[in-house]
Amino acid sequence: MTTTLLGALPAAAVEPSDARPSGCGPLWRRVSLAVLLIATALLYLWNLGASGWANDFYAAAVQAGSQSWKAMLFGSSDAANAITVDKTPAALWVMDISARLFGFNSWSLLVPQALEGVAAVTVLYAAVRRVSGHWAGILSGAVLALTPVATLMFRFDNPDALLVLLLTVAAYSVLRAIEKDSGTWWLPLAGVAVGFGFLAKMMQAFLVLPVFALVYLLAAHAPLRTRIVRSVAAVLAMVASAGWYLALVALWPASSRPYIGGSQHNSVLELALGYNGFGRLTGNETGGLGNLNFDVGWARLFGSEMGGQIAWLLPAALILGVAGLWLTRRAPRTDLIRSALLLWLGWLIVTGVVFSYANGILHPYYTVALAPAIAGAIGVGANLLWLRRGDIRATAVLSGALLVTVVLACVLLARTRDWLPWLGPVVAIAGVGSAALLLVVGRLPKAVASGVLAVALAVGLAAPGAYALATAATTHSGAIPSAGPAGAGRAFPGGGRPSGADGGAGTAGAQGGTAGAGSQSGAGGGAGSSTGTGGGAGPQIGIGGGAGSSGGTGGGVGSSGITGAGTAGGAPMGGMFGGITPGANLTAVLSTDADVYTWVAAVVGSSNAAGYQLATGDPVMALGGFNGTDPAPTLSQFKDYVAQHKIHYFISAQIMGGMRGSASGGSQAASEIAAWVQANFSAETIDGVTVYDLTATN
Repeated sequence: MTTTLLGALPAAAVEPSDARPSGCGPLWRRVSLAVLLIATALLYLWNLGASGWANDFYAAAVQAGSQSWKAMLFGSSDAANAITVDKTPAALWVMDISARLFGFNSWSLLVPQALEGVAAVTVLYAAVRRVSGHWAGILSGAVLALTPVATLMFRFDNPDALLVLLLTVAAYSVLRAIEKDSGTWWLPLAGVAVGFGFLAKMMQAFLVLPVFALVYLLAAHAPLRTRIVRSVAAVLAMVASAGWYLALVALWPASSRPYIGGSQHNSVLELALGYNGFGRLTGNETGGLGNLNFDVGWARLFGSEMGGQIAWLLPAALILGVAGLWLTRRAPRTDLIRSALLLWLGWLIVTGVVFSYANGILHPYYTVALAPAIAGAIGVGANLLWLRRGDIRATAVLSGALLVTVVLACVLLARTRDWLPWLGPVVAIAGVGSAALLLVVGRLPKAVASGVLAVALAVGLAAPGAYALATAATTHSGAIPSAGPAGAGRAFPGGGRPSGADGGAGTAGAQGGTAGAGSQSGAGGGAGSSTGTGGGAGPQIGIGGGAGSSGGTGGGVGSSGITGAGTAGGAPMGGMFGGITPGANLTAVLSTDADVYTWVAAVVGSSNAAGYQLATGDPVMALGGFNGTDPAPTLSQFKDYVAQHKIHYFISAQIMGGMRGSASGGSQAASEIAAWVQANFSAETIDGVTVYDLTATN
């Protein structure tokens, strides 16, 4: 079989059993699968608690859900149910259940994410194994496990971990539905998985739908009428699995549920279709920040922000996948291998194009959604070519894919020259040698050929694997985490980089009040400084560093509409980039008589609120939601809360981006509240933070 001329043997004739080496019995297959899954679990679980709460924004919502069933149902930011996070809450439900079973802590928060990663690797292995055999499945599982952004997100509390698992389950179900004599439930099961994927991260889950539908309609064994009926059933299953929650929220009286964060009209449909829907493509997101990535185009996935996250094996997936399609061009319509290649490549291309050209908010870690597709295409495509290694054209494609991977690895590694400087040259030398041997591998003895294959795979996975290990060894926090070692890529200000990253120049915060200078040091790096213009300088953010503190005297409402910093240091910043850690004195003050108040404090921005809430364990109202641009509460509502003594303190804080006003607009209710508080209540400074006691008027 290995000497078959290229393309002469239909792919359907290659059974999965043909893909495993002779002498590899069931025991070795079980052992190798166990090694893959145990190694994946260790990678994702090792020292997991070091990242603390990871993303404070979601951690606070889990804390709230562990205290209040209503907060769990709606995904509220606080247990008193002022406002929700800006996503539907399926991913939070998994962590909520864990927190209720094991107590709310870093491990109960993050272990479910790691287990979702192990489950995704398992499901991907099963999907590829059914088509191309055990070793192709092992290869695909290893590629997914060692993708740096996958290691990042399966150790983090963002919704992407559950989304990737559910999409992989959907892909497996579609491939099962294509098989001859498949059960009628497989395609509706795929619809259910996508529907719950929507509840994890809304319309991003739908990017795979056109590909899944077309592949099934094209390749399934069933008659066309049956294929259409089952497709309709799958759509209905998807609508039901996602729609029940949308209907529940829409029909629930608005007065007895939290405000829907991320919307301007307290609407979950607006959140789904606008802020987390088409707005991500067009950039027209009312209340959003617009696109913070300025590299829109085909090269975005290889750029400084996304390249180190996902790009390592992307060209190899395209090369091997397309070659596999060419090999199966004469296969029957129902050929499973070609169906699998169409599914994985379609997923990769459609999602990759959307990510490359989207003009709305798009963070580098979103690229984890590409990881299963890359891994699946590599496993199936490489296996097809290896089976035809007696043909120089097949080995030329394998060799070329390896060379492209090696060149790209050297380019990406060069972006972090101080990290493992020897790795690039080793990969280059070993890669060139392995690529040369792959050209003649069909003429080598079987044992030698197997050794060449092992070295080639090791070389191809060395650089992304090292990045994945560095990701696991580095603590990550904030709203925009980044994979790789400290200093990798270009991150957003504050919270988006691994702890210990070099700090860069600080950027000026919001201006307002009495003039003063601020200074900041990025985590582990040099200080940046800025002088306020016409007001106390806002907190400084070092590129790659954490939130810094700002000096300056006075206070007042800055031009952004946020209360300025008081004496003895500026207000800490959480905002969109990461939470804050309040001092012990302020935490104690907020906790005093906490049970008397519905909210112990109110502060602009969900990430600011999260830091105080996690420190005290008591509800903190997030004015304006995540970006500070949601009209929740209005000034009138806030006045009523204060009159009823439901809120104890107002905390002065800065928030990046949203409250400064964006091209996409949004409410200024939080700005109005900040101005009203300053005009009517006395300020005091605790641990360098300006606070206002709302139970005592001027």
